[in-house]
Amino acid sequence: MSGRTEQERGGITLLGNNKTQYKNDYAPEVLESFPNKHPGNDYFVKFNCPEFTSLCPITGQPDFATIYISYIPAEKMVESKSLKLYLYSFRNHGDFHEDCVNIIMKDLIRLMKPKYIEVWGKFTPRGGISIDPYCNYGMAGTKYEKLAWDRLANHDLYPEKVDNR
Repeated sequence: MSGRTEQERGGITLLGNNKTQYKNDYAPEVLESFPNKHPGNDYFVKFNCPEFTSLCPITGQPDFATIYISYIPAEKMVESKSLKLYLYSFRNHGDFHEDCVNIIMKDLIRLMKPKYIEVWGKFTPRGGISIDPYCNYGMAGTKYEKLAWDRLANHDLYPEKVDNR
């Protein structure tokens, strides 16, 4: 992508940029998208972020998690370096685990308007308990709305078989 204009890169400014700035607090403005070349196909795009950190809003102690993001794109897709920088921006952000995964999902919905998306945070135990919030969304009035309900209703039915620690 080097040597191409921003328009030729589809508006992507972070990929290949060697002057990357890491934001120290929640920064949804770093998210970038690019056109999906296969909007007629249904397929999952999955991201795993095993080094997610945020802060407890009460104690200020760090929380660590693996964040799993899966989505079925419509017209736009999230650019992975911008997603990495966005997730990094939670490092000094204080919010509860449940809030973090819902904020991530809502920001990605605003950016891409996907057909379907889910975000699952598997947080490491603190104080002897782990919290693993899951949220999802399916485009209203479509088969993806039903998919969202089905996946939510059947999510993690066998938690004893999930080894995330």
